[in-house]
Amino acid sequence: MSPFEHTADRLGRAANLVELREVLGDCRRCKLYQQRNHIVYGVGNLNSDVLFVGEAPGENEDRKGEPFVGDAGQLLTTIIKEELGLRRDDVYITNLVKCRPPGNRDPEPDEVAECRPFLVQQIKLVRPQFLVALGKFAAQTLLCSSKPITMLRGKWHDYDGVRLMPTFHPAYALRCPEREGLLREDIKKVLG
Repeated sequence: MSPFEHTADRLGRAANLVELREVLGDCRRCKLYQQRNHIVYGVGNLNSDVLFVGEAPGENEDRKGEPFVGDAGQLLTTIIKEELGLRRDDVYITNLVKCRPPGNRDPEPDEVAECRPFLVQQIKLVRPQFLVALGKFAAQTLLCSSKPITMLRGKWHDYDGVRLMPTFHPAYALRCPEREGLLREDIKKVLG
């Protein structure tokens, strides 16, 4: 039995997110482990109706070991409160890849491939009613699409029976403030 088959079998047997985190362990499945400080697994309500998926941890997230704690995370937290009427702790937040790519570069296909089974299992265990894909990589990966985020965002999609709303990444909205309104509009549709 290959190590991946062993991991795949253990993934399927994880009964909750704590057990799934144990399966992830001190992950060395791809090259991202070589420069990381922390694995950034996920935080929030383990039974949330809303699950946010970003693309990868940044520098602040790698340092703290928690997703969306930098400027983009502050914007996301504000939008969750103002547009959904929820606290950050009311939702579940994770990333497509669990370790920071060097220099905040985009995740590479092999890195996404190694982390994807963990994300899929996180979604199965939380059982949200709604997924919000933050940014191009999260949206394209969850939807198995190569369409740009501008074509995917703002419209409901199906992800294995769960309603999925792709939108811009909060970091993109910080770089291009004219996009923040569209980000807010998309997220507001989730419980609207």
